[in-house]
Amino acid sequence: MALNVLVVDDSAVMRKMIVRTLRLSGLPLGDVFEAGNGQEGLDALRDHWVDLALVDINMPVMNGEEMIDRVRQNPETADLTVIVVSTDSSETRIEMLQKKGAGFVHKPFTPEGLRETISHLTGVTHAEQAGEGALPGSSPDF
Repeated sequence: MALNVLVVDDSAVMRKMIVRTLRLSGLPLGDVFEAGNGQEGLDALRDHWVDLALVDINMPVMNGEEMIDRVRQNPETADLTVIVVSTDSSETRIEMLQKKGAGFVHKPFTPEGLRETISHLTGVTHAEQAGEGALPGSSPDF
């Protein structure tokens, strides 16, 4: 099963790094969409079928937390797998996001760490497990 992914981050550089990391992860990817804030993310969800959203928290216009709340309120997206990718290290905030059904990956992250979190939350495995190839043993943090 190929994953259609939405990457929501106000930094174009970080979006590119996340997309690059996804491509290095060995996970089967379908379409990858990008948005610069939560409102653009909601618009993308309305316009495209997405299996997974990787969302930053601190963004202008609409932050990631509000976006997650709106995703959960919409019957069409309520079950969407959401992973927050953030530098925020507040345990209280992370627990609150997890109660909203979101996974969490700290920036900086490795391709392996991102892949493991995505695999755990979606059940989609990567090519390495199928014997089709592997990531290099040591990967840089992104």
